[in-house]
Amino acid sequence: MKRRTFRVEAAHTGRPLGEALAEELGVPREEAERLVGVGAVYVAGRRSRDAGTRLTAGQVVTVVLEEGGQSPLAAPPASAPTLRILHEDADIIAVDKPAGMTAQPTEGRVGDSLVDRVGEYLKRPAGLVHRLDRETSGVTVFGKTPQATTALAEEFREGRARKRYLAAVGPVPLPAQGTIDLPLSKDPSRPGRWRATRAANGIPALTEYRVLHAGPDFCLVELLPRTGRTHQLRAHLTALGAPILGDKRYGGASRAGGIEAPRCLLHAQALELGHPRTGAPVRFEAPIPEDLARFFAAAGITGR
Repeated sequence: MKRRTFRVEAAHTGRPLGEALAEELGVPREEAERLVGVGAVYVAGRRSRDAGTRLTAGQVVTVVLEEGGQSPLAAPPASAPTLRILHEDADIIAVDKPAGMTAQPTEGRVGDSLVDRVGEYLKRPAGLVHRLDRETSGVTVFGKTPQATTALAEEFREGRARKRYLAAVGPVPLPAQGTIDLPLSKDPSRPGRWRATRAANGIPALTEYRVLHAGPDFCLVELLPRTGRTHQLRAHLTALGAPILGDKRYGGASRAGGIEAPRCLLHAQALELGHPRTGAPVRFEAPIPEDLARFFAAAGITGR
């Protein structure tokens, strides 16, 4: 990733971001403002999309000039998935996040996150209140107003949001249903992974599950997380000896029963919570994606 960083000195203090950026980079102001508009510019560590923001002395400005060999101003690939809207009203929008897309932007991934895409659709910032891992697909809800975003965030924080996930795992004999009550902690021997064990001083995590299909090659499970921890479902299933198929980080197999698992086959199929305006329960459902649907079809399960 190629980027440029500079500190706001006296000459730039009080000037609009777009103007100062154009001067610093030696490019036309229009181009500098486009960089701001696509989300390639960070002021004091926070992404800024307002080229008119007045700078203050000492602020650090970072601009991503190239990522993956491509300018952030390059046209998006034609194969970019269409935003699939599950529900929209005056307060909220629920979408079906495709696998492979990050929930929120990072410095190394400019303009291609789900919150970016929803913001582009709304023509204003979208209120992200929960996140799915990059490879996980399924229901994600956003607030359309600050009030709605705050109310939705409280639903998750207070544990009132009910989530239903589907996953394909290895052929491990599991009870027909059960509860996984294992604390989570970072795995010191494997950076980026979490471990589910009582042997470490972890944070409480609770997952209810039900086996939908138990076959010689793979199992299909329904997962109902009662807490919302990072990698909770992935770590809990791994602790049972049944890592999710395609989950390379947690040791999941890349194929089963002759069917390929091209990514971590975890899907956020349904979400139910209180509407931020009325308080009435609302439920959103995302169809099973094609890669996971192949396992359901092989198991003879339809209409989930």
